[in-house]
Amino acid sequence: MLDKFSRAVVSADSKTACIGGAELADLKGFIAEGNKRLDAVNSVASNASCAVSDAIAGMICENTGLIQAGGNCYPNRRMAACLRDGEIVLRYVTYALLAGDASVLEDRCLNGLKETYAALGVPLQSTARAVGIMKAIAVAHINQTNTEAMAGARYTKNDQPQGDCSALTAEAASYFDRVVSALS
Repeated sequence: MLDKFSRAVVSADSKTACIGGAELADLKGFIAEGNKRLDAVNSVASNASCAVSDAIAGMICENTGLIQAGGNCYPNRRMAACLRDGEIVLRYVTYALLAGDASVLEDRCLNGLKETYAALGVPLQSTARAVGIMKAIAVAHINQTNTEAMAGARYTKNDQPQGDCSALTAEAASYFDRVVSALS
């Protein structure tokens, strides 16, 4: 598991060179944007339970056979496993966003995920759809496009990242895309 700093060290070491130039500028930018990154992670993580339940509900609305007898979200224990797995995926995406590196997501979450789900009979297309919905929710939280009017009573007010968050939303979106890609 690496973060932005250890990734720079590994890269410089493989070239037998010191960290400098572009790598140093990249690390300086990472530090300068630290509070924004922390606010983004906090915004996503503090709404994780709601995001996961909304994503699973959206997935089920699009494929109601999942909750009928014989479906992959029936009975309750399978639904609980689906919600648990959604929270695990979202947690590792927030870890990757915090570290600025996808290695924790790849190593601890995605390594063997497709094969495990295939062996358990989990529908990969539905799972990928739920991850896509979580992506939209996380991006809305980071971009501050989630509002009390849209969310209703479930809205949680957080310290929103200040300034331009386009790089952070693109980074977060890329982590969700990695999950979808791993399931394909």
